[in-house]
Amino acid sequence: MYGLCILFGILILCRAYENIALEKQVYQRYPYAYIKMANLTSADKAVDGLKSNLSVWGGQCVMSGNYKQTATWWVNLTSILSIHHITIYYRTGNVAWGPENHYADRFLGFSLYVSNTTDKLEGTLCYKDTEFNRSTIPAVFNTTCPLHGQYVIYYNERLDWVTYPQEYSKYAYNEICELEVFGCPEPGYYGVNCSTPCPDPNCRYCHIETGACQGCKPGYQGHRCEECEFATYGDQCQETCGQCQDLTKCHYKNGTCLTGCRAGYHGALCKTISKRVDSCTDQLGFYITLGLLCGCLLLNGFCIAYIVILRQSRSQRSQKNQSELPTIKSIARETEANADYQELGETDQDKTLYKALQYTN
Repeated sequence: MYGLCILFGILILCRAYENIALEKQVYQRYPYAYIKMANLTSADKAVDGLKSNLSVWGGQCVMSGNYKQTATWWVNLTSILSIHHITIYYRTGNVAWGPENHYADRFLGFSLYVSNTTDKLEGTLCYKDTEFNRSTIPAVFNTTCPLHGQYVIYYNERLDWVTYPQEYSKYAYNEICELEVFGCPEPGYYGVNCSTPCPDPNCRYCHIETGACQGCKPGYQGHRCEECEFATYGDQCQETCGQCQDLTKCHYKNGTCLTGCRAGYHGALCKTISKRVDSCTDQLGFYITLGLLCGCLLLNGFCIAYIVILRQSRSQRSQKNQSELPTIKSIARETEANADYQELGETDQDKTLYKALQYTN
């Protein structure tokens, strides 16, 4: 952004903080449900640079869904940048702003967060309204917020279990006509015209007004951006060095082991197990699996042999029992023989009786 400045009585063009939210990616959690008005009320209306018509019909304002307990809208600045101040143009309906305007109570109680993610709880609270009422809240709100971050998050809530001031609306809304984030478009600079490099060369982000470091480059930490301590490296020195042969030679910025890896590891960071170690582990696993498989096969063989022997034993006993039992034919022959002997016996008895009768006569 450029503005007019006066230097020694001469009117010149000078650079000021830029609106780094202009036409950037945006999101709102609960869009207005009426689909035919989607083009008039979408989330991107808050960063289109238009704020001359603050009613829904002007197509320059965001509308959120009705009857919601929370309202969330954010803009992605595309990278972590230094912020100076934030300005909000709220929906007025193009009528006089004040206690009689029924949009004022929807604005009350809002919060602004600056975060490196879309989660407001991982960021820093820039502003929380606890002082305004329907008569005092401005339709155009401005707050200084000297922070750095990638996301600016607008949030409001009307939770069932919370008691709010009587003037607050029943439900939460994010009816923003324009949200402007003024700051430096590139990291590592500060000052009104964002042209002064941060004083500490190891500083990644510095206070946009004073130049005090607010975040170090990878490999440095602390307010003075000192090198990482022993065996640590990276962003805020939160990474741990790998299996370096000499941990004192672990690079504090990227974790590279400058003198190589300990035995069994390889790679620039010495965090990858070598193939030789992997192969030994693989062989051990192979032999364990092979042993289990052989054991299962052996057990199955014993089971099959036992079943075969058991069946053969039963078959032999059955054959022996059958050989000892008389057959049907033998039983029939014996029965016929007995019948013949019986008939002969009866015939002999008849002959004896006949002879006895003859002698008697």
